[in-house]
Amino acid sequence: MTTEQNTGTSSEPSSQPAPAPLNKRQRRLLGVLIEKARTTPDAYPLSLNGLVTGANQKSNRHPIMNLTPEQVDDELIKMRHAGLVAEVHSGGRVPKFRHFGYDYLGVKGAEAAVMTELLLRGEQTAGDLRSRASRFEPIADLATLEAMLQNLIARGLVIALTPPGRGQLFTHNLYQPEELTALKADVARRGTEPAPANEGSGSRANAASEELQELREELKELRQLVEQLNERVLVLES
Repeated sequence: MTTEQNTGTSSEPSSQPAPAPLNKRQRRLLGVLIEKARTTPDAYPLSLNGLVTGANQKSNRHPIMNLTPEQVDDELIKMRHAGLVAEVHSGGRVPKFRHFGYDYLGVKGAEAAVMTELLLRGEQTAGDLRSRASRFEPIADLATLEAMLQNLIARGLVIALTPPGRGQLFTHNLYQPEELTALKADVARRGTEPAPANEGSGSRANAASEELQELREELKELRQLVEQLNERVLVLES
């Protein structure tokens, strides 16, 4: 069974040590590779250009990035040496890349979906995480997700940024130490500010808008894939 096909869930804490921190570009690229393997498998493994597009995507990303191909290529070299990704050739002349994220993180199934969303978007509430991670893997209810989060916390993969209760924030534990310190300070500062009016309805509207944008991005990727296939057919016929 390949890494991408492993869709089970883990019920017991793993004995393996927590993975080493990654810089923000590496976290974004790993998240993109895992995401695209699940949402657009026909376009996976990803080319360098596909990774750049996915990393700079406007939907389902925080913060928004504007990485260049050179920057992505530099990080891929480091990630290959760390055993996070591998370069593969799938019959074309363009190098493509696949991830070993499940092995690196020690997750699969719904746990992998949760970690992917945290890598792509950062800190989130349990409710938001359940909604967003369900595009990869169904999560029965909030209680199921909360139990999963506690398991991931015990394994050093996730941390809680705010106290238990409504609106509690969770994030992955792959930040560099200085990044995590700054994030905790920012969350503490935001916690003293008044919540915006109509927060619930605004959150639902934002989620719908993000889902629509994600569908547009996936349609764009599928069109690019069709164009690539057409080009291959022309080459074979010539």
